[in-house]
Amino acid sequence: MKKLSDQEEKDMVDNCKKATFLIEKRQTGEITLKERLELEFHLKTCEMCSIFMKQSMVINQFVKKIFQPEKHKMKLDEDFKEQLQKQIDQKLGNTSKEQ
Repeated sequence: MKKLSDQEEKDMVDNCKKATFLIEKRQTGEITLKERLELEFHLKTCEMCSIFMKQSMVINQFVKKIFQPEKHKMKLDEDFKEQLQKQIDQKLGNTSKEQ
């Protein structure tokens, strides 16, 4: 494998920085046609940025679920709620008897 020159390494790092910026920008909003084409070209040639994009998408999905709970409401089972209420009532009853 050919060793990269210092300038080639710098260019590659700069391209990856721009690609990761565009990946995040695309997930949170809109990117221009030029940016989209640049990103697609870069992703075809850079395996690390392709992996980053996949990981970033998964992370963003989890973050959206956490911070937008109204879309993904979780509900407790009715039997569980009844059991929990009984335990609370029991503890409150025990606490008041002890005092």
